[in-house]
Amino acid sequence: MRDLSPRPEELEPIELASRDEISALQLARLKQSLGHAYRNVARYRQKFEAAGVHPDDLTSLDDLRRFPFTEKSDLRETFPFGMFAVPRDRVIRIHASSGTTGKPTVVGYTRNDLDMWSNLMARSLRAAGTRPGDVVHVAYGYGLFTGGFGAHYGAERLGCTVVPVSGGMTPRQVALIEDFGATTICATPSYMLSIMDEYRAQGRDPAESPLQTSMFGGEPWTNAMRAEIETAFDMHAIDCYGLSEVIGPGVAMECVETKDGLHLWEDHFYPEIIDPETGAVLPDGEVGELVLTSLTKEALPVIRYRTRDLTRLLPGTARSMRRIEKVRGRSDDMIILRGVNVFPSQIEEQILATQGLAPHFQIELSRDGRLDSMKVLAEPATALPGDAALRLAGGLQKRIKQTLGITVTVALQPPGGVKRSDGKAQRVIDRRPKA
Repeated sequence: MRDLSPRPEELEPIELASRDEISALQLARLKQSLGHAYRNVARYRQKFEAAGVHPDDLTSLDDLRRFPFTEKSDLRETFPFGMFAVPRDRVIRIHASSGTTGKPTVVGYTRNDLDMWSNLMARSLRAAGTRPGDVVHVAYGYGLFTGGFGAHYGAERLGCTVVPVSGGMTPRQVALIEDFGATTICATPSYMLSIMDEYRAQGRDPAESPLQTSMFGGEPWTNAMRAEIETAFDMHAIDCYGLSEVIGPGVAMECVETKDGLHLWEDHFYPEIIDPETGAVLPDGEVGELVLTSLTKEALPVIRYRTRDLTRLLPGTARSMRRIEKVRGRSDDMIILRGVNVFPSQIEEQILATQGLAPHFQIELSRDGRLDSMKVLAEPATALPGDAALRLAGGLQKRIKQTLGITVTVALQPPGGVKRSDGKAQRVIDRRPKA
């Protein structure tokens, strides 16, 4: 892989600022954001007053923990525009969450919001190794989902040539990457696996593609999947973090020169890590739920928004701003199987560590009597005779038992038998009866 590390003069001054400078900027912007939310959003005013706090009570960054959390339910219960802090005629763009776990949440942007978002996405793409003049292939979905437009406008702001393909029609994806000479690809990591499969189905070597780097986000993924993609394509696989309610992609980004966690753009978002059960703020370095407060958003400020993503805060390395570790899972999609906590990413790690298995999988949950059971649908990398397939399935089942302490059934599908994703992968199918 090529060395795509940026030169120091290519970075914005804030990316190399001291912690004191970053903290001073955060405090000033946090006071403005709290006041903006309190004055202009009835829901925030009610929540602050119920908690006995006022924006004037914030005199240090630590005072933020006195303010109430915002949750997805706040946005749903004020649907569609009840959390907007500006008149509707100042909102020039509306997006919404993917709606994979309930009613979509509506997100609004002023012109300044879109300008800020574009700048952060340009910063993020540069951190991934993309440079002005590069060809950026956007395979994120366009529409209400924020991924496609976020990558698109960020790449344009950076000065790149954008190919707005969106998701689906995978054979065409391969053709356009090759024909247009794309050097950067933006996609969900699970869809990149589908593109990898299509390269091989066409008899092409992915390592010979023009791709040099990537921006992958929209779902949790593992370092084992990173290695799979990087080895196949001989390119950098870089993690991007964001969520619609906060801004979209571009909240945090890995840097190509270190790949050691995602630098959170702290000049626009203030992070906290909390105990998901008690809500208590945890010190840096401890694993918990990420909570984010926007510092510069106009249309939809978010105050102590519970992301439900599990990670930890770490010191900066390639940039001064703190890093979040690769998301381990979500506090609300954790599977509790007979008393054991399991995340889909842990199953994925065992699949990728088992020689002979392809990286595609799904988890099916069902209930046998009073006990929950888990079936893992996986597939071999190549077609196998029946006895060899049984041995491979048994090996994965044993590995999961030894490493995670749970008993699962492994159902090995023929190659291509696990449902592919054109966007965000549906990793868990819950067939258990609802309470």
